[in-house]
Amino acid sequence: MSLTLYYHPLASYCHKVMVALHELGLDAERKLINLGAEADRAQLQALWPMTKFPVLRDQARGQDVPESSIIIEYLDRHYGPAGRLLPADPDGALDVRLWDRVFDNYVQGPMQEIVAAHFSGGKDNSARLATLATAYRMIDARMAGRSWVAGEAFSMADCAAVPALFYACTLSPFPDDCVHLAAYFERLMARPSVQKTLEEARPYFDMYPFADAIAQRFRQA
Repeated sequence: MSLTLYYHPLASYCHKVMVALHELGLDAERKLINLGAEADRAQLQALWPMTKFPVLRDQARGQDVPESSIIIEYLDRHYGPAGRLLPADPDGALDVRLWDRVFDNYVQGPMQEIVAAHFSGGKDNSARLATLATAYRMIDARMAGRSWVAGEAFSMADCAAVPALFYACTLSPFPDDCVHLAAYFERLMARPSVQKTLEEARPYFDMYPFADAIAQRFRQA
């Protein structure tokens, strides 16, 4: 197998890449990295000095590829079919990249900060929750009359949406009047690539500090 993914099944940015792999029908050997283990950290740092996952190793092409968005573009370009997750049209590709950034920066970003604050004892999450609320309403407006967030087809932007929204709604539920956002989330959760990714993560959900909200989600499914 030429592709190896260095990852953790619970990590949101790893979910983003795992969804893309499933969408493209690609197999990648999994190398679980425990950042608390010195040997694992050293292994990851040798691939990517920032010591963050996911990192994709492509033995066939002699490439180590970090950063979730770059990994997905790399897979789409070299292991396609090309254009499956990022359109060939430059303007369409810009739209996908924009919404990829929206989910990473304005949904995943504050979500991860809230989780980090939980572990560090931080109490005031008002600014982070305000950012999430703004992002929710922006996504809700975007999804009116749409199935997927950027264009007619499922794209890298939707890969980014999956873990961002999945974890964010455990911290700040979607407002009742954000019906387009809620419907979009249900479409994402019903996607086979997403279901496979979450099944792989399920044994690790107890490690997440707000695991009860995830358990509630699975009871409803």
